[in-house]
Amino acid sequence: MENRLLITSSPHIKSTRTVQGIMLDVVIALIPAAIAGVVLFGFRSLLVILASVASAVASEAVYQIAVKREVTINDFSAVITGLLLALTLPPNVPVWIPVIGSAFAIVIVKQVFGGLGANFVNPALAARAFLLAAWPLHMTQDWLNPRAYDAVTSATPLVAFNSTGQTALTFKQLFLGQRLGSLGETCILALLIGGLYLIVRDVIDYRIPLGYLGTLAIGTWVFGKPGAFFQGDGLSAMLLGGAFIGSFFMATDYVTSPVTPRGRLYMGIGAGIITLIIRLWGGYPEGVTYAILFMNLVTPLIDRYVVPRYYGYGHDEMARRKAAGGETR
Repeated sequence: MENRLLITSSPHIKSTRTVQGIMLDVVIALIPAAIAGVVLFGFRSLLVILASVASAVASEAVYQIAVKREVTINDFSAVITGLLLALTLPPNVPVWIPVIGSAFAIVIVKQVFGGLGANFVNPALAARAFLLAAWPLHMTQDWLNPRAYDAVTSATPLVAFNSTGQTALTFKQLFLGQRLGSLGETCILALLIGGLYLIVRDVIDYRIPLGYLGTLAIGTWVFGKPGAFFQGDGLSAMLLGGAFIGSFFMATDYVTSPVTPRGRLYMGIGAGIITLIIRLWGGYPEGVTYAILFMNLVTPLIDRYVVPRYYGYGHDEMARRKAAGGETR
């Protein structure tokens, strides 16, 4: 009799999607923001993007060859790191800044810890934090006026908004990116197109940006106006700064975000709360970078305590096993 029982090792749930395909979707989603940055701030922004991406890809290839690992630059993960870092930098930043930043992101944050899937924080955000600490003047003063492409040294609109609770910019200016800011953070329309593309393609979970932006908006509405409650401008709080690019493209990183839907929502809410605290009561005008990096570190704890319900166990049984220190996953 023919043996119809086939025994195989896990995993038993398979998908036709590949790492390369998912990363390519993210690259496609970031293209509108990159194009908007070049249109708004001039072709020098394109040089910053190309330098950052080239440095990321080259750093990954050189390191993997040096340590005799398989070269994996064709999976587009290094491209994403370089592109994301470039989009978080001031448009007029010296070209060597993204070159050093991308090399740091790839070698120190990603490859030293084992490569793709082993990094414990988002490489692009870690590199941005490193650059901000190492060269603060370049990271906070090399702004460009998107309307005239003239270099200016005035503070970004977020600084004034955090101190007064108001902005002189119209919704149209905020939505289309007609303001000072990092290369890829100003045009909300471009970021929204890319974010919705990733959600429709089921690449990212909507819960993280929903929790992040929703918490930031509600918190600003409650506490954002000095001397008064429930009078803050929550909409402007979402559109100013890097909240949009952070919530859709940084916090949703597979490796550094929780694995459960509820855990992802908690991560978004946590990042929103930390961003709100830094903006309103901290000494730094923007808190997106540090909020997401902190939640990256908290992700293992979220995964530990926010576990799905398993078939075969009721609530009482699960609670008993957890109290006894037994395996629940």
